[in-house]
Amino acid sequence: MVGESLLAAVMALLAGVLEYDTGHGVLLTALVAAATLVFSAARRVLPATSLIGVATLCGMTDAGLLPLLAVVAWSAGRRIEGALRALAAWAAALVAFGVLVLWDEHLFSFVGLFVTLLFLVTTVVPGLAGRYWSQRRALLDTLRERHVQLLRERRMVAGQARLRERQRIARDMHDSLGHQLALIAVQTGALEVSQGLTEQQREAVGVLREASVAAMHELRAVVGVLRDGTVEDERPGGVAGVGGLVEAAEAAGRPVRLVRSGEPRPLGAPADHAAYRVVQEGLTNAFKHAPGAALTVGLHYEADSLVVEVANGPEGSAKQPAAVSGGQGLTGLRERARLAGGMVHAGPVEGGGFRVAGVLPYDPGPEAVEAAEAEEADDLRPFPGETPGDGGAVVEWPDPREEFRSLMGVRRSRGCLLGCGFGLVLALGLGALALFGAGKLYEAMTEGQLEPRDFQRVRVGSPESEVRGRLPSGDSFLTSGLRGRGPAVPAGAECLSLLSTDAPKALDTDRVYRFCFRDGKLIEKLEFKVKNDQ
Repeated sequence: MVGESLLAAVMALLAGVLEYDTGHGVLLTALVAAATLVFSAARRVLPATSLIGVATLCGMTDAGLLPLLAVVAWSAGRRIEGALRALAAWAAALVAFGVLVLWDEHLFSFVGLFVTLLFLVTTVVPGLAGRYWSQRRALLDTLRERHVQLLRERRMVAGQARLRERQRIARDMHDSLGHQLALIAVQTGALEVSQGLTEQQREAVGVLREASVAAMHELRAVVGVLRDGTVEDERPGGVAGVGGLVEAAEAAGRPVRLVRSGEPRPLGAPADHAAYRVVQEGLTNAFKHAPGAALTVGLHYEADSLVVEVANGPEGSAKQPAAVSGGQGLTGLRERARLAGGMVHAGPVEGGGFRVAGVLPYDPGPEAVEAAEAEEADDLRPFPGETPGDGGAVVEWPDPREEFRSLMGVRRSRGCLLGCGFGLVLALGLGALALFGAGKLYEAMTEGQLEPRDFQRVRVGSPESEVRGRLPSGDSFLTSGLRGRGPAVPAGAECLSLLSTDAPKALDTDRVYRFCFRDGKLIEKLEFKVKNDQ
């Protein structure tokens, strides 16, 4: 509203100044300024009506409304829907403008050509520019909507692809690992009741059976999470399950001390599960790499996060074969803690031993969750040459630039041909009009102007036919305003007025040569000056 008000005020002020400068009165100047305010305010709501109305007023007045005509044409080019409606509006505006201006002039005269060129420059060119800008903006808006839609579909397809891949992994784990763990549990159960085992051996076999059963429960929980995000087993797998891990380690013959500090606070599901995995991985690594070492499990509830750690002292004297390690346990722990908004540190401690510690926040916040999900979705983008499902990513995404190129190139060839053809026709038309106008201007100057030396050669009393043969015809728009100007014409004489090529230094003054004939002879030649605004 502020911008439109300022524009209307500037247009009205400019129109008033231009109209008043041409010599019109205060009343007409005020009417032109008021009309400028009205049409400037209505150009957005009634673009075609404003265009035709301003063109009509431009034909009735002088140059006061020409700036407003360009602004209204720009707005009409943006807001008139349909090429036929726009063509009809511009044709009506041209007719209204041309008829009023060329009321007393010939259509193919210099004035008519000048009026046509003026209309093209002040109306057609801004209208075409506004229409092009509007169509380009509509195309960019469509591209943005298309881009947003592609991103939305991408997230949907990524979610479906992750779900399918998780279901495939869950099915493979259930079919392969589930069978092997069930076989181990059955065999150890049968071996536990065997009569040939000692009590210590039967206790060790019992530990193996419980471990296999616990592994089956965890496998079932993991399969449930992979399939649909739900846990099929209700056994505690978070901080509440740490005590069970410690008891299982003690049953296996390892001294484990559980240390708790701080006031317990609830954790989010990802952080709770990550704490359990930190303890589980730390105990597993201690069993593998530090046999016989004392173990300490710590759960420390700090002010803003839970610190869970597993530390072992120096390795004991018991020697065992080298444990088989996949080398991915700590890497998986760090990734799990990162997705939960925390971190994991692992390294040796002073005095010998090793420590695995995780720092897990109580509430990671929605920003961390969204960032983790976005990064997880980006991980699905395949590398060049990868095929989804064959060890690479799940789904292959096209380059977004290719999406934009495909959308913009649907009608690019046809639109380019039409645009180039229209531009060529317009350029040729303007060039032809310019050449035609230059010729008409040269003809008007030749027929309406006279050299000072030619004026001096003409003698009073010479025959009219001889004098007219040596002078231009005077049939030019340059001399159309000289009729009735200057001193009084002799009685019964017919005069010919021409402009001098030697114009005065004052820009608002013309030098005029007048030749008056009577009874077939030149009876008077006169030189005088006239004002342009008279």
